[in-house]
Order: sequence, then structure tokens, then C-alpha cells
Amino acid sequence: MTRYYMERYLKNQTFYKIQSQSIIDNPDQRIVDDLSSFTGTALSFSLILFNSAVDLISFSNILYGIYPPLFIILLVYSIGGTALSVFLGKGLVTLNFLQEKKEADFRYGLVRVRENAESIAFYGGEDNEMQLLLQRFRSAFENLTQLLISSRNLEFFTSGYRYLIQILPAAVVAPMYFSGKIEFGVINQSVSAFNHILGDFSLIVYQFQSISAFSAVIDRLGEFDDILDSSSTKSLSDPSEEICLVYNSVSSSPVLESNGSMPKDKYKKLLDIENLTLRTPSKATLVRDLSLVINEKDHLLVTGPSGSGKTSLLRALAGLWSTGRGRVTFYVDDGQYPQSSISSDGDLPEANTIIHDTHGELKRHINRNSRGIFFLPQRPYMVLGTLRQQLLYPMWAEDAVANSDSAKPTGLLPFLMRAQISGNEIEKPIKPTNDDLIKALEDVRLGYILSRFGSLDSTCEWSSVLSLGEQQRLAFARLLLSKPKLVLLDESTSALDEANEAHLYQQIGAAGITYISIGHRRTLYDYHNRNLSISTTEPNSTERNWHIELINRDTVYNKLKL
Repeated sequence: MTRYYMERYLKNQTFYKIQSQSIIDNPDQRIVDDLSSFTGTALSFSLILFNSAVDLISFSNILYGIYPPLFIILLVYSIGGTALSVFLGKGLVTLNFLQEKKEADFRYGLVRVRENAESIAFYGGEDNEMQLLLQRFRSAFENLTQLLISSRNLEFFTSGYRYLIQILPAAVVAPMYFSGKIEFGVINQSVSAFNHILGDFSLIVYQFQSISAFSAVIDRLGEFDDILDSSSTKSLSDPSEEICLVYNSVSSSPVLESNGSMPKDKYKKLLDIENLTLRTPSKATLVRDLSLVINEKDHLLVTGPSGSGKTSLLRALAGLWSTGRGRVTFYVDDGQYPQSSISSDGDLPEANTIIHDTHGELKRHINRNSRGIFFLPQRPYMVLGTLRQQLLYPMWAEDAVANSDSAKPTGLLPFLMRAQISGNEIEKPIKPTNDDLIKALEDVRLGYILSRFGSLDSTCEWSSVLSLGEQQRLAFARLLLSKPKLVLLDESTSALDEANEAHLYQQIGAAGITYISIGHRRTLYDYHNRNLSISTTEPNSTERNWHIELINRDTVYNKLKL
């Protein structure tokens, strides 16, 4: 179940949608704790039900044969007790549900302190964090108090219910013994049978607290399951209009000129944005009717005031945001996507399967491991693993894990092994050697970290031991190793000095990589051909809020004077 839920959680960027839109709380806790509780409790209840059924069949015949009215009285008593226990404990399901949530919120707050330890220390925010954590703990404690009170009241009733009727079978059968109708051993037999059947009929009464906790777990997993199902069929925000994101094979849909020749610049086109209107999930317009074409070596700088939608534009290009309208087309080579990945019936059996339609288009969910496109955020993601895994992420991440000591076969069951999707693998470049990895570090001026940490297989908490500038340079090393055709940079050099920034842009330019950058530094104009300037939109305006201009020496000079 853990593997099943993790696959659905990470499929179609569901994890991002859940986090960015705050749809449900603590999905990690639902996968770890709720699944464990569900499977363990379900197994326990199954065994209890099986044992009770066997027990009931065995002893009902004995008790009914001794004195049939006693069996009827027991049945009525157990039904009444069950109804009363349900009435007294009806609030336990909600309290258990809230307790799971509040405890998970408290744990998440502690994790946030660990992940942002340096920022909190710089701010001197210990007292504030203490108050926030105590507030979450207090909320969990108050709910636990109510849960204990309800459990106490139910336990009082359960104990009284259990012992109130114990004398009944002996009192009913004893006169039959004194009249000589039965022997003395039948009294003990009737008491034993009575108690067994009482326990079988009163299963809900005795297990109501466990059942209520189990119901809360089922509610949380059911809510999570519904979200995962809805994500597999549509966007969680369910926008009325969606941005169409398409991969187009440049060699499968050629457009001939009037003389029948192939246009030379056809194969140089990398990205085509047509009439793109970008909106936030709350329907506020950020960019209106944007159209542009990016060819090879056509480096674009995106500028604008904070909040104008620059990063959101990259989210739309990455497929993270689909609210709005328009069409975004990436042009890739057929050779990057093997024909074996295409299903014969045109269906999309997997998230990363590619479909060629009649127009030669490759429609698929954008995959972070795509060879032709690379996205570089402002704060790079540092994976949990070795330095080698940092460099090979995300293109060869599974290969790096497969070669690590921790991934050696240990006799695990097949469902715990890594998935191999046959016939749907995207062709990858040859995996870099150790020399390639070392050269990539040297190219981004990070060769010294090998001597600092010992080797490529050293494991550290990289987001803590490396500065943000070093993390950004490490991300550029990933970029150089992946060798994409187009990279989108979201202020990816913001923590670097101008000399290192210039060096990195020279490196990716020399590697033949076309780049689109978001940034505010005036020095960025030196490394780009065109400038896309986005301004904030007026609520009632219908005019476009962007313009494109060529970058030349006069443009740079004017920017430097500002």
C-alpha cells in the first residue's frame, strides 16, 4: 500500500498541487502513519471477527440447548448495549480524526524548525518558534483531553455493561439444578457459554474505541485517496480554461516552403508560445496574450517588477500551472523519444508515455527528466544522498541509487524493488564517468569540495554544508552534465558574484545550450539577445502587459544609467 500510494502521490505532479493549493493536510503522515495503522488494525479486526464467528457458532448451540430464553435475553441485551455505546461514543471518530491532524501539524512544525534552522538562528526567532510550536501542541493537548473524557465515559459504560449481567446465567440456571433437572456442571457450562456469546455479540461495545480510531484513519485515507483519484483525471483546481502544453517533433511535421524546400530555421525552433494568458489559481491575470518564438542561441531575459508573473510564466512552461489559455509548444527531436513508447491504440497508459497524433505532435505530461528541457530554480533542490547523486540528479538518479551500497539486493520482496517500465523509457545520454563528474565540478569552480568532503561518494546534509551560492553552482554542474537544448533559469545566479555569474553563462553558452533567464541584475543583459519585459496588469485593462526588444549596446548602456 505504501508503494501504491507513493506512486500516485508522485504521479502527474500531484504532490506539487497538494502543497501549492493546500488541499489536504500532512500527506506524508497519511502515507507513513495512517497506512501503517490501517493495515495493522484491519488485520487485527479481521482475526477478531473470524475468532468471534467461530466462537459464536460453537457456544450458541450449547447455550440454546440449556435454556433458550437465556439466549434471547442475551441477544436483546447486546443489541441495547451496542446502541448505547454508539450513542455515547459517536464523537470519538471526529476527535480521533482531529487528533491525528493536530499531532501531525505539531510534528511538521518541528520539521520546519530543523529545515530552516539557519534562518531562524539569524533572525533570533527562537521565542517566536517556541510560541508557535506550543500553540500547536496546546491544540493537540486540548483535543486529547476531550478524547480522554469521551473515552472515560465510554469505558465506564463498557465496564458496567460487562459486569452487570454476569450473575444472570447462574441465577437463571440454578433453580433447574435444585429441582434436579440438570447437573451442577451444567451451571458452569452455561456461564462459560454465556460469557463467550456475550463477548461475541458485544464486539462493537468492547472494541468501540479502537473502531472509532480506525474510522478516523479510514476517513483520512479516503480523503487522500479521493484527491489522488481526482488528480489522475483532471487538474485539482479544475480551471474552466487550460493552457495547452505540447511537445512537437520537428522531424515528423515539416512545413515546406512554396518552392518545396525545407526552411533552414525549422530545426532551430525550440519553443513557441501562442496567445498565452496566464492566471493565478484565484483567476487574477498575470500575463495577457503573450506570443513569442525561441530559436537556438536565442537567449531571452525576462524582467519586470516583483509580482508581475515572471516565475509564474516558468511554472506555466513547466506544466506546474495550467490556469489560463493559450498554447506552449516545445520542439524536440524524434531521436530523443523512441517509437516503442507509443501505444498502438493511442492511449496514454503511463504519465510519461508519448503519443504521436496525426499532426506529428508528442503530447505528454512534462517530465523533469526530459533530455531537451531543463528547469533551474532559484534555490536548488539538494537530494538526500552522496555528492555523486547530487550531480546525477535528476537524469540518472535511479542509476546512482542502484550503484550505491544501500541499494544492494537484500532479499526484499518484489513490490519493494524499483519499478522498471519496459517500452516507455526515454533515451538518456551516456551516464557520466567519474572524470566527467569531476570536470563538471571544475567547470563551475567547485573542484575544491572534493578535497573538503573526501570523494564523490561522501554523504552529507548538502543543503546545510553548502552555501546557497555553492548550491547554485552545483545545480549548473547538473545542467552541464545533462546537456539539454533549452534551459529555463529562475534567478539561478542570485547568490553568486558577478564574476562567477559571467563564468557560468559562458559555460552553458559554450555547451550550445539556449537559455531563458529571469533576473533583476543589469549585468544579465550582457548574456542575452532579447528582453521580455512584463509589467503588472491593471484589473480592468485589456491591453497586453509585455513587450519584447532586442538587447544591444545602447540598451545595456541605458539600463546601466538607470
